[in-house]
Amino acid sequence: MMDHLGIQCADIEAGAAFYDTVLATLGGKRILEPAPGVIGYGVPPHPDFWISPLAPTDAGFRENHVAFAADTRAAVDAFFAAAVSMGAEVLHHPREWPEYHPGYYGAFVRDPDGNNVEAVCHRPE
Repeated sequence: MMDHLGIQCADIEAGAAFYDTVLATLGGKRILEPAPGVIGYGVPPHPDFWISPLAPTDAGFRENHVAFAADTRAAVDAFFAAAVSMGAEVLHHPREWPEYHPGYYGAFVRDPDGNNVEAVCHRPE
């Protein structure tokens, strides 16, 4: 059910140094850095733990990111439709995200508490 989790760091350099060190003891390493300060860790080929900078406007709230694994792209679309029907704010409509890897198909919404929730399928069409 769980695909990956992301947290925000108040000091991204300190957070990266910490996770570089401690995750190496478990066989994890940096796998992907799709944007400045955004780092995906795990055991190749796909990162399953992410850190990103805490935005200056986020005082008092740290948005979590959780991604749920979907077996098919149709399941991602169904997740998205269900979330929208519940009034979820749309962050990103379902689409491919080649910056993560070819075939990455995901949709992102905001839950009632303000968290970034995603459904993702790693299989091509």
